[in-house]
Amino acid sequence: MKLSQNSRPSDQLNLDKLADYLKIELQDFANVSNFHVEQFSGGASNLTYRLSIDDKDLILRRPPSGTKAKSAHDMQREYSTLKTIAGFYSLSPRPVLLCLDESVIGEQFFIMQPIDGLAIDKNLPVDMNENQIEQLCKNYVHGLVELHDIDINQSEIASLGKPQGYVKRQLEGWNERFSKAKTDDVLANHKIYQWLVDNLPLNSGQEALIHNDYKFDNLVLDKKNPEKIIGVLDWEMSTLGDPLLDLGCSLAYWIEADDAQELHAIRMMPTHLPGMMTRQQIFESYCKERGLVNIELKPYYIFGLFRLAAIAQQIYYRFYHGQTDNPKFKHFASLVNILIQAAEKQMATNAS
Repeated sequence: MKLSQNSRPSDQLNLDKLADYLKIELQDFANVSNFHVEQFSGGASNLTYRLSIDDKDLILRRPPSGTKAKSAHDMQREYSTLKTIAGFYSLSPRPVLLCLDESVIGEQFFIMQPIDGLAIDKNLPVDMNENQIEQLCKNYVHGLVELHDIDINQSEIASLGKPQGYVKRQLEGWNERFSKAKTDDVLANHKIYQWLVDNLPLNSGQEALIHNDYKFDNLVLDKKNPEKIIGVLDWEMSTLGDPLLDLGCSLAYWIEADDAQELHAIRMMPTHLPGMMTRQQIFESYCKERGLVNIELKPYYIFGLFRLAAIAQQIYYRFYHGQTDNPKFKHFASLVNILIQAAEKQMATNAS
């Protein structure tokens, strides 16, 4: 068997051990002649690889190296979640194999089927006119609504989390994680935390299956109809909780054309293009589709910025302490500071 790999030096897999493991666990792997592994460059949390096995592809997911937050990067949990929701949500990937034996590649991992489509990064994958872009936004909203409309009282779904007290746990948990990962070159988040304690509804009356990382670069688009969404990736933080918090966290990534220059400096997705809805329009469209009234975006958006700053700080902590050599994490301290400043600016406004 010919083995080859294209991965960052610190993230390379032991191909000999992985190939031996797959020969035992996957029937189709027994007579493979070419096995190539390529790491996806996107993503800042769990690591993702394409396994090219002769003329077939599979996707491998594993945790990052270095210090990890407690309960984060749980491969067994993400795999089990995908297994559970497969019959309820058509846009989720189909899991294939879970490996809890860390001796194979140094971490637990799981393998899933690929979704053949187009990926979004800082730019759209193909040229789209304003009408197509607007329809993509509508499909973006509908994909989240479809997820949140799943009946969580069904026994399979009910096992995925505890929605009661979710907002309070999230608020306290992300504050604690930020504090533990804080470095001297980032701003404090105390003012934001206190504002959220005073203003974020602890119980909106809404409970749902939530994705917790629903954003453009976790979507897969149809090659023939790029405004159509055919897949939603990265379910590592999925659970049962408040769907409005899920939406607010999604909109923390949504940089509008009229946003401040500092936010455009950290833009990761093409949400600024002509035809894109604003954050407020996305929020209102979501509420309309779900029949929700008298709900304000502001506290949910500020929480989204607060949480995103904590996530980015945890990632930067690993780079700061030499636990990863991924060069794109080098400037994450600046990203964290911009997010904190954006949240404080929102706190000072009267607009929703």
